[in-house]
Amino acid sequence: MIPAGVKVFLASHPVDFRKGPDGLLALVREAGSDPFNGALYVFRAKRADRVKIVWWDGTGVVLYSKRLEKAQFCWPRIGQHRVQLNHAQLLALVDGMDWKRVHAVTVRAPQSVG
Repeated sequence: MIPAGVKVFLASHPVDFRKGPDGLLALVREAGSDPFNGALYVFRAKRADRVKIVWWDGTGVVLYSKRLEKAQFCWPRIGQHRVQLNHAQLLALVDGMDWKRVHAVTVRAPQSVG
């Protein structure tokens, strides 16, 4: 279970999927981020049919891996940018859906009627 408010970052470049959690954390560090800051870091394989998510949950490193059998994960263009997702977008991505179509609804605070 991912706590609310956890930041999620997507690496746009494919990575060598032989890497385990330590190798993926090293990539996060090399990119200039703290791999132990509580954020989730999402990586994809070259063919985009597999993802790995690495996360420091405060007690240890969590590694999540998923392979789609007959599809590819929706991914941004390869570039030197880092994409941040919200919780709903992460769930859509992991389900193999187009996470770019998931947008948060702006909720206004209720006003008292006087």
